[in-house]
Amino acid sequence: MELEDFKNGQILLFDKPLNWTSFQLVNKVRWLIKRSFRIKKIKVGHAGTLDPLATGLLIICTGKFTKKIPELQGQIKEYTGTITVGSTTPSYDLETEIDQHFSVEHISEELLQQTAAKFKGKIEQKPPVFSALKKEGKRLYEYARKGEEVDIPKREVEISEFEIETKDFPEVHFRVVCSKGTYIRSLAHEFGEALESGAHLSELRRTKIGDFSVENGMDIASFEKLLPSRQSP
Repeated sequence: MELEDFKNGQILLFDKPLNWTSFQLVNKVRWLIKRSFRIKKIKVGHAGTLDPLATGLLIICTGKFTKKIPELQGQIKEYTGTITVGSTTPSYDLETEIDQHFSVEHISEELLQQTAAKFKGKIEQKPPVFSALKKEGKRLYEYARKGEEVDIPKREVEISEFEIETKDFPEVHFRVVCSKGTYIRSLAHEFGEALESGAHLSELRRTKIGDFSVENGMDIASFEKLLPSRQSP
């Protein structure tokens, strides 16, 4: 690939690794392009954040195609993952330690299926306090890390599909198809409440955004091989 390809616009599909932030992956891609072509700047952005503890599809746009980011962010998304039932964490995932334990003796396979069905369609969802959403100019996680209370309004999202695929209790494996703005961590937390227990997200992988699939995603090493090697003079 040549510099003009990136300037005119590319949609690059990556399989984001565990413990990388979306921002780190964007920065790495930008740095590799700049290094390869010896340029000072190039527009690079991603179309939808993935948490560090999540893996899977991250769409990165370059050059003129960064204008497509809002359109791509609005696409339907598909995730697979694991919800651990019987315990909660403040962040609704494994970013923070378990803070409470709950009974799971009353939970059957039938109850899991019935409860998942209740979340299909348009629902009001409260974003997790450990998130990058802003309130009064500060990220929500900044309040959370200081232990400050903050009122977070609910917002409407749509769950097209919420399938409980297998269970190895207390781990429940799922697949979900949802609209832009859906927090799977919040879904896991609310799923636990609806079961009259507790739950947190213990594994998450984004598999699709619109017609784009993680099966076509590359790692950073594969991307580097697409770039011409520039020898220092």
